Amino acid sequence: MNRKINIAEIKLTEEEIEAAVRVLRSGSLRQGKECAAFEEEFAKKVGTKYAITCSSGSAALHLAYMSFLEPCDEVLVPSFSFIATASMVCMAGGKPIFCDVDSETFLIDLKDAEKKITPRTKAIAPVHLFGNPCDIDQIKAFAKKYGVIIVWDAAQAHGATYKGKDIGSFDEFVCYSFYPTKNMFVGEGGIVCTNNLEFAEKLHYMRTHGQTDKYYHTILGLNYRMTDVEAAIGREMLKRLDSMLHIRRRNAALLTEGLAEIPGITPQKLTPNTEHAWHQYGVLVDPEEFGCDKDTLLQRLQEKGIASGIAYPRGLHQQPVFKKMYGKQQLPVSEHIATRVLNLPVHHGLSVSDVEYIVDAVKECRRY
Repeated sequence: MNRKINIAEIKLTEEEIEAAVRVLRSGSLRQGKECAAFEEEFAKKVGTKYAITCSSGSAALHLAYMSFLEPCDEVLVPSFSFIATASMVCMAGGKPIFCDVDSETFLIDLKDAEKKITPRTKAIAPVHLFGNPCDIDQIKAFAKKYGVIIVWDAAQAHGATYKGKDIGSFDEFVCYSFYPTKNMFVGEGGIVCTNNLEFAEKLHYMRTHGQTDKYYHTILGLNYRMTDVEAAIGREMLKRLDSMLHIRRRNAALLTEGLAEIPGITPQKLTPNTEHAWHQYGVLVDPEEFGCDKDTLLQRLQEKGIASGIAYPRGLHQQPVFKKMYGKQQLPVSEHIATRVLNLPVHHGLSVSDVEYIVDAVKECRRY
């Protein structure tokens, strides 16, 4: 009999449910004491000076971009990512410049990015894709060389580290999401980390309509507040982040070992000197070597009760909205990865036997 294995595990603990109920009973639902406490605890956990809660990961990116972008400023973004990495640049008045990615790590290719530097380049937005940290030293050296601001997209990278330091501790902005599929999830919600007091104060005001005092607005802003219910859940979940990551890393190691001898299946390469957060376990499926393409493999796994996923089926430069705005572009590596990438379950809800079942199922699918 087939098991039922989901691509993500989104169950709340009793402690997290009780924290949400406590806030609901208090009647104080909007951004307040719980959000302030969550900000303090999250900042301490990742090693940053300031953490600003907001309503989503997209809002986190939007607030970061809004705090410094001017009309027509350009931001270098990897094309193989979720749309918010680029769309929030547009919403802040800037222009995303799509860069190709590395064929093994799936992370932004700095050589390609360097070719696209112009006098209007204001920032770079590296994505720690699937929880795989970028080479932070290389990105920082690039940013220093060209005088650009770094907006780290860490939506999928809660708890990832680089050279022993949490990726949330680096300048200038680190943006997280708490969407239900993420390593930490509160329903909806996001947070921006920064070590810059001026940016932190600006983000605080912008998430509440630019209000610096009651009914006193000095800059334009939006209603991007997180609720205290979400923050209360986040505070409890932060306590078990390390244990969840421990299981994800164990599961990833088992998958890597089990898939190593299967021709045509190539896992995402880990960046040296890092700890991957394993939001997703991404593999490339070579249809000639494996015997079928990623879509067929996904269907065959589904028949065995295993819900795999595809993120992302096209590069951002291939999205209709951006093709209309900026014309047709070619980024061969992003396009190649998009035709072959498949995400296998790796979450903390899986047991060792579940992971073994997934590996065996992939092997069996190759026999068709």
